Amino acid sequence: MNMFDRLSAYAPQALAVLRIVAALLFLAHGTQKLFGFPVPAQGPAEGLMLLAAIIEIVAGILITIGFFTRYAAFIASGTMAVAFWMVHVGMGGFWPVGNGGDAAVLFCFVFLYLVFAGPGAWSINKK
Repeated sequence: MNMFDRLSAYAPQALAVLRIVAALLFLAHGTQKLFGFPVPAQGPAEGLMLLAAIIEIVAGILITIGFFTRYAAFIASGTMAVAFWMVHVGMGGFWPVGNGGDAAVLFCFVFLYLVFAGPGAWSINKK
């Protein structure tokens, strides 16, 4: 048995770590917009930014604890796709490196992966 075969045994735990870290970072974007924590936002959350903040907080908490992970990740992924196309592309063109949309693209695809993979280990909703 080679090293990679041995590491594969820990795939559910690695997936859980990815889920938890991504969700906590996502949650921080929501708390920044809504509460000015951990760093102040550029302005008050209004309209679609307020809706995005609520989604980031609720989905961030659900994904972190592994409760309704697939549903929350689906909504979070869609929210990040909308953010990229409606906000970031308008700020600097298509390329994420130029429009500041790197995080939105990564969140979108990590959460889309969670829709298919599920929560992994350490979740409230075990498979």
